[in-house]
Amino acid sequence: MSRILVFTVFLLSTAVFAGKPAVFQKKGKAIRGYDTVAYHLQNRPVEGKDAHTHQWNGATWYFASRANLNSFKADPEKYAPQYGGYCAYAVAKGSTAKTEPDAWKIVDGKLYLNYDRGIQKKWEKDITGYIEKADANWPKVLK
Repeated sequence: MSRILVFTVFLLSTAVFAGKPAVFQKKGKAIRGYDTVAYHLQNRPVEGKDAHTHQWNGATWYFASRANLNSFKADPEKYAPQYGGYCAYAVAKGSTAKTEPDAWKIVDGKLYLNYDRGIQKKWEKDITGYIEKADANWPKVLK
């Protein structure tokens, strides 16, 4: 077996077992650069600013204000989206999918994101059931 072939097989097998990032990101930005604290405090998606960022859980988080940044730093688990910001419906179904900042819902103080508003409508038909399934699947779906 040639060295190139052996190296290629090694790389492919490593990639299979490496798993996905714990936080869904686009170009390194968690929630595509939207402020996770704003969902909780302003009840809407708000774009973060380059001046207010924080590295956490392998991603860069953006915030609209220094106050939101400080709130997140004090308790990131309180504000971060569930399932690393991956689609809550997809995680319930046993996989992962990207999310859009405008497809969101706060349930029992926790932020859930969805692939898009169409998928969110499906998820909303049985939020409690889908959360239970997603909780059982997370974080196994990252592998």
